[in-house]
Amino acid sequence: MRLRCALLLCLSGCVALRPGAGPRGAGPLSLELRHYPSGAPWSLAEDRGSVVFLDFWATWCDPCREALPLYADLAREYGPRGLKVYAVSVDADPAPIAAFLREARVELPVLLDPEGQAAEQKLKVRMMPTAFLIDRAGVVRSVHEGYDEALLPATLAEVEALLKE
Repeated sequence: MRLRCALLLCLSGCVALRPGAGPRGAGPLSLELRHYPSGAPWSLAEDRGSVVFLDFWATWCDPCREALPLYADLAREYGPRGLKVYAVSVDADPAPIAAFLREARVELPVLLDPEGQAAEQKLKVRMMPTAFLIDRAGVVRSVHEGYDEALLPATLAEVEALLKE
């Protein structure tokens, strides 16, 4: 998978913030995935009216192990104000997901993108983890590639701003 190659090229300290990057400007994003472990369908349209934080990750990604617990904290802190946080696994095999979440102590709703269709083709994800911050109208407002805890204050400011809109 291309994402694995990008991860190998980009060490865990590699981070980029692309405000306004991704599928923006064309209006609301359309995205359909499946819930883990139930397989129930999920559509981004269900969360219109909420600010959505979609984090694409994989069990083989060490920076993901660091990022996901902080994103779970975001969900606890800002969920009551309208933030929805989802962890989107790109693992081809969902078997290791439960153990990964237990070890990382992460409690977030998990969505599945096992073939990387949404990640690679629709959203042009280049590395793991990559997070998309989507406004209440379903428009991608920023993209965070890689992970660096030092950028968390900037992410919080973006979330706060979108929740106020």
